[in-house]
Amino acid sequence: MQSQPDHDHDHDACIADALDAAETICAERNARLTPNRRRVLELIWDSHGVVSAYDILAELQKEDPSAKPPTVYRALDFLMGLGLVHRIESNNGFTRCEAPLRHRVCQFLICDGCGLVEELHSRPLFDNLAAQATALGFQPEYQTVEVHGRCARCASA
Repeated sequence: MQSQPDHDHDHDACIADALDAAETICAERNARLTPNRRRVLELIWDSHGVVSAYDILAELQKEDPSAKPPTVYRALDFLMGLGLVHRIESNNGFTRCEAPLRHRVCQFLICDGCGLVEELHSRPLFDNLAAQATALGFQPEYQTVEVHGRCARCASA
């Protein structure tokens, strides 16, 4: 279930920082990060790629065989609502949000080789797309830009 980040990446610290940030955001918004929601977030952060709801369910069932899909989907809805995770439409899955406070301005580079997902925050790209949409009479509510290709490691392999 895990796409590997660069070898010099401290993955444990990455996950710990994400969970700490989630706790802070939940406290600020009077939301409760239940043990199940926390575990789902941890499983998503364990991968630097896209994770399906059924991948998450399979992991949860290793710990609790009675875990069911609605439990996962409720947790995902909660986490998306707070901007802690993103849905990747083209892969029908979920990935971590590296900058929850900039949740509405992000783009994704998705490696079709290893599944690695990099999150970008290009405000000019966001503004340009919004302006073009508005010029056509369309009122955008949010944007998800997904760019598929090969990461540096896969491209050089």
